[in-house]
Formats: sequence, structure tokens, C-alpha cells
Amino acid sequence: QVQVVESGGGFVQAGGSLRLSCAASGRAFNAYTMGWFRQAPGKEREFVGAINWSGSSTLYADSVKGRFTISRDDAKNTVYLQMNNLKPEDTAVYFCAAAGRYNNLPDYARAFNYWGQGTQVTVSS
Repeated sequence: QVQVVESGGGFVQAGGSLRLSCAASGRAFNAYTMGWFRQAPGKEREFVGAINWSGSSTLYADSVKGRFTISRDDAKNTVYLQMNNLKPEDTAVYFCAAAGRYNNLPDYARAFNYWGQGTQVTVSS
């Protein structure tokens, strides 16, 4: 089992950058697929991106591809979401999640077993 806690959210102007962190505790962090999701007010939770257990493979939603980058540092039990060129439509609560190993990275919430409480990202126009 793993527990995850997000940090790094905040308020930024359009075109700016933020880096979210997700610190994990528990056993065998490097065995987990890690994902990021977001949920805007009145909308469904949506997939942002995921990274496999070794960090060798990533998957992104089309809406963030080329602007967001996921990375992981297993020595620190931490996964990051670097967000560049932020847009007002990126405003949401961002969630970190952990899942078991997958041959193909999942892009759906029910694949992930462990979730953080979320961190707010607000992008002003």
C-alpha cells in the first residue's frame, strides 16, 4: 500500500509555469505506475498523464501534450508534474494517484488504487 500527498499548487498567470510534486510513502514506490488527474468545478475528473514504474514510458492527455512533463525520482519517492505555458482552462484541482504495474499505461481513474487529496491550480487570463 502507498500513501500520496500532492504539493506545489498555486495561482499563476496564463503562460506561466508550476511544478507539482507528489510524495509517496509506503513500500516499493518503484513498483507503482503513477498518474496525474485533474478536476475542474462542475466537471468530471480527467486524466492528465502517467508514468510507468521505471520512468521509461509516459502518456499524456492531448490537452497537455507538449506543455506538461511527468518525471519521477525513486530515491525521493516523488513524482513531478512540470506544467509550462499554462492556460486558464488548466485551472483545476490536481490529483496524484498510484497503480500497480501495467504493460500499457492506463488513462482512466479506476485503474489507480491510491489517491491524494489534491492541490489547487488556478491560472488567470
